[in-house]
Amino acid sequence: MFNEKLKQAMQEKEMNLTALSAATGIGKSSISQYLSGKNEPPDKKKVVIAEALGLAPDYFKQAAVQDSITMETPNLPVMTAARLMGKSKEFIYQGLRDGVFPWGYGVKMGKNWSYYISPVMFTKCTGLTI
Repeated sequence: MFNEKLKQAMQEKEMNLTALSAATGIGKSSISQYLSGKNEPPDKKKVVIAEALGLAPDYFKQAAVQDSITMETPNLPVMTAARLMGKSKEFIYQGLRDGVFPWGYGVKMGKNWSYYISPVMFTKCTGLTI
């Protein structure tokens, strides 16, 4: 969760709420709500927070994906692959059905399709971190 990652990053960087507020221009009350888990900032503010903490701009986005998916996960969800690639889920579904992706496939079972994406092959072929 975002709030846990934020708490951990602030502890590691030895930055308190007041210092983070000053470094980001985000109000202390907003940061307090982020830390409590009551609210989560939009992606643009996550980038500002990450940079103020000396982290990669996509640190919080990567962390969220990594929390739920690991290389041991047997099947990478289509929505996760789409988000990581910056594509629509329909693009991924069609590519899997057409067999154009070396990291997964779609199988028609009656009227429905079933999809498989290998997390290991996805990372190897795309260079994207899961």
